[in-house]
Amino acid sequence: MSKKHMGSSIDDFLKEEGIFEAVQNEAIKELVAWQLAREMKRKRISKNKMAALLKTSRTQVDRLLDGRNDVLLSSLERAAAVVGRRISIQLV
Repeated sequence: MSKKHMGSSIDDFLKEEGIFEAVQNEAIKELVAWQLAREMKRKRISKNKMAALLKTSRTQVDRLLDGRNDVLLSSLERAAAVVGRRISIQLV
């Protein structure tokens, strides 16, 4: 086993590999999708009902809940509002 990265942080490793931003973006999308799904379950909102509330198709709801898809921020904000949440973005 190589000791090149031993003792370094995962962030350092990802930066050295040149994939830090891509991995971070994927993680954020997965987290938002997971949180939306959790709130839908908590409020007993099915995918079909969510689609009706968003005036869209069930397929689009599936895309929203799959963090691997690129979706518009406005779509995520609308979905968050349906489950009584909002999305907060910070520049750090």
